[in-house]
Amino acid sequence: MTEPSNSAGDNAQKSAAGKQKKPTSAYRKVRRAFAKTRLRVPLTWLRHRGLESADVIYASYPKSGSTWARFVLYEILTGKPAGFRKTNTEMPGIGLQSKALRLLPGGGRLIATHEDYQKEYRKAIYVTRDPRDIVLAEYAFYTVLDYYHDDLDHFIDSFLLTKNCSVYGYGPWQRHIATWLDSPIAGTDNMLLLRFEDLRNDPLPGFVRMVEFLGVDVDMDKIRRAVENNTIQKMREKENKEPVRSSIRGRFVREGAVRGWLSKLTTEQARRIEEHAGGSMRRMGYPLLSELDVSELNLDSDSGSGSIKQERDTALQV
Repeated sequence: MTEPSNSAGDNAQKSAAGKQKKPTSAYRKVRRAFAKTRLRVPLTWLRHRGLESADVIYASYPKSGSTWARFVLYEILTGKPAGFRKTNTEMPGIGLQSKALRLLPGGGRLIATHEDYQKEYRKAIYVTRDPRDIVLAEYAFYTVLDYYHDDLDHFIDSFLLTKNCSVYGYGPWQRHIATWLDSPIAGTDNMLLLRFEDLRNDPLPGFVRMVEFLGVDVDMDKIRRAVENNTIQKMREKENKEPVRSSIRGRFVREGAVRGWLSKLTTEQARRIEEHAGGSMRRMGYPLLSELDVSELNLDSDSGSGSIKQERDTALQV
């Protein structure tokens, strides 16, 4: 796929006065510091007020493809082209549910969240992603936004071990996913569990399952068009038109890679993640490094310096 020009970044860097913008602000940094304190508990409670029985939650850990999936669902449910402003306004995250369009049966709303399971969530779609890919996406995102200034090794430790996790207060991936997999709605008709990797590899069946779960009568052609309108390339074009803060120094819409970690993490980094998150990874069918065969390690992409693929290629030459 040809890489489009970074006009999103070019547009976002200049204000009306021609001054270069910063990817974040002092206010946003303070807000993220606040999110990691105990004061986050009452704020989370306040943000969950106003949920109704007909509402459905779209839940995931950050950097698990929720923006892409919500763009597709927005087009399916509204029949309108998805964009950053429209989707985030009319199909918003938790705390802004009063502004959400009532698109579901019974006047329900589709509301996004990155929170642990909360007792207020009566019905939910929960999408997981391999934590080895998540940690790379989060590290790139937070670095671009000037929220994180240490190296990847330290970020991995924060991602795995820190109670409130790196920048946001969502906690380690393995704890987050456990709250959902062990929740009262898990294994019932009120929770649809999907993997990001399956959606990326074959989107149509996954979105059909979501639409059926939401109880919406939509024809297959409409679902297919919504998927086709939100490929990586087309979402990057949308980002060019509506640049977000991370567009200033890079891209918000990244590759959406599946097993991209094989060409970017070292063996030691991958094993450290598996040491702490391996149990939850197995529950979702993510194979550990030792469980991958040689053919799965033989990637087509270029390997980064010190990556697992590079280590494997070197070993084969010895």
